[in-house]
Amino acid sequence: MQNEKCVMVIDETLPAGMIANTAAILGITLGKKLPEMVGADVTDQSGGEHLGIVSFPVPILGGTRPVIKRLRETLCQPDFQDLTVVDFSDLAQGCRTYDEFIEKMGQAPESALQYIGVAVCGPKKKVNKLTGSMSLLR
Repeated sequence: MQNEKCVMVIDETLPAGMIANTAAILGITLGKKLPEMVGADVTDQSGGEHLGIVSFPVPILGGTRPVIKRLRETLCQPDFQDLTVVDFSDLAQGCRTYDEFIEKMGQAPESALQYIGVAVCGPKKKVNKLTGSMSLLR
């Protein structure tokens, strides 16, 4: 994992709660897709056990919806097929159940989706090429 990098790019205009929700959803999906990112469980000095957390930093960068959309379009190009990409759209955010998400997604053209977040993991050089000029979300 030393030559790997993972970042999240989230719509910086969202309210704090929606930013947190977007980051949580992206992170959970990454953990499922890339379980090797999660370190071993640990024990504190008192003997208490704590589940493993991600074993390296995951910067959260800010962007606008058009920037995130362009990033996702770039990530669909053949040169970036080796990267792991998780996207989260306003369509997904507005669904109350996963069945509703499946149904609505099946009826929505990709061009209509407005992405509010995307996570990208893979070779550090490629991830930096795509996101290196973006600022941390503050």
